[in-house]
Amino acid sequence: MQVERIHELDLTSEDEAQIADLMARCFETDFGGRSFFQQRHHLRLALRDEGKIVAHMALDFRVIRLGEDLCDAVGLAEVATDPTYRGKGLATVLMNAAVEEAKASLADFFVLFGDRPIYAGHGFRTVPNHAIYTTMEGARSGKVVQRPTGALMVLPLRGKPWNDSVVVDLMGHKF
Repeated sequence: MQVERIHELDLTSEDEAQIADLMARCFETDFGGRSFFQQRHHLRLALRDEGKIVAHMALDFRVIRLGEDLCDAVGLAEVATDPTYRGKGLATVLMNAAVEEAKASLADFFVLFGDRPIYAGHGFRTVPNHAIYTTMEGARSGKVVQRPTGALMVLPLRGKPWNDSVVVDLMGHKF
């Protein structure tokens, strides 16, 4: 299986339906029949078997604020592998591709919310920062909150140091 790059603007209705179906099978959270949880992404990475999308990761590219510094960041979202394909290394294949995409971008950091060993194995480290972000529920903007992130992980990409002691303003919703 080859990793397929699908820019959001290039999603076909068939791909959209396949990803939405994958999300429904992989997450307890209701995505409302969408191929994304709360907001569309910039790039999708997918693996297909016999034409069917069986694994997926989404990447967002945006500016975040790390204390007083504006930083470009790639965020990871909607990581999913079809339950019948789990344990076959598909997430690792996609994660390798996602890290390469992030490194090839202008981003200073690759960030994600999670705590799976696969992320640490790719060089991400958990950071203790508080974050400011807009909550979203049912694809509607909610409140702006500031709180501990819980499971924010970061991979520096350009040698710029991550400051663990400042607030991270995501300038929007969580990835």
